[in-house]
Amino acid sequence: MLLKQKIPFSYIFSKIKYEIIFISLYTTLIWFLREDLGLTSLTIPLGIPTILGTVLSLLLAFRSNQAYDRWWEARIIWGAIVNDSRTLARQIQCFTNTPFSSEEKDHFTERFIKRQTAWCYSLSQALRGLEPLAGQEKHFSKKELAFLHTHDNIPNAILSLHAKDLKLAVEEGWINEFQQVEIERTLTRLCDAMGKCERIKNTIFPMTYTMYTHFALYFFIMLLPFSVIEYVGIIEIPLVTALASFFLLIERMAVHLQDPFENKPTDTPMTSISRTIDRNLRQMIHETEAVPEKIKADNYYLL
Repeated sequence: MLLKQKIPFSYIFSKIKYEIIFISLYTTLIWFLREDLGLTSLTIPLGIPTILGTVLSLLLAFRSNQAYDRWWEARIIWGAIVNDSRTLARQIQCFTNTPFSSEEKDHFTERFIKRQTAWCYSLSQALRGLEPLAGQEKHFSKKELAFLHTHDNIPNAILSLHAKDLKLAVEEGWINEFQQVEIERTLTRLCDAMGKCERIKNTIFPMTYTMYTHFALYFFIMLLPFSVIEYVGIIEIPLVTALASFFLLIERMAVHLQDPFENKPTDTPMTSISRTIDRNLRQMIHETEAVPEKIKADNYYLL
């Protein structure tokens, strides 16, 4: 997620540097053909690119809105994951009433809550195409790891381990059936959030719309020098380059926002959110020494 701090120009320029170079050379060529070779007929009415620019603005505005909606929906989902993870930990702590020993209760709640933090990290890494269990193996036994490695969807398998522990708690009398239903509801909400993230990840923005926008954008840029050169002369080179840069940057912004799980600076800050959940849940089980540090922003973005 990009932060409020000043975003470096190098980051912005890197998104369209090749396009800017091409446009600069293209507009320079148009000016050279007109001024040095005397091809004064290389002009078109200004109204043609004006009409096309109006249509292009509508296309880009629609795409930007839809892309931001996808990004914002992803952020809302992860906000719900934060709330439900805290709720799950509180339910496990408060509902569990072992008839044997407090040590057994503490072991059960600690195992369950730490597994939930592992689920958050695992989901964030899986959505970004990274190794889901990287750094989280310590929260699972060898038997549980063997079980997880038999599944393609690791976060879903971790929820299955939650369900098995919940069944064990009911059979042992640690929680009653009413408490089981409440915890199951929380697990269902977590599963729903996971499914929503996967829907956003696997649903591609319509390629035909992308193709039409690309065609309109580059056609507009190609026509623009022929319209303004008659009025501004050589100034058309920086003018057209600047105008084209604005349109290109808006399009790139939409392209990056429409995919909020691609391990880019514009991503939903899932790692940071998972770390927050980890800190909160460890503090709930009084693991003050093992609480991880907050993730600090890397210059201008936070993952």
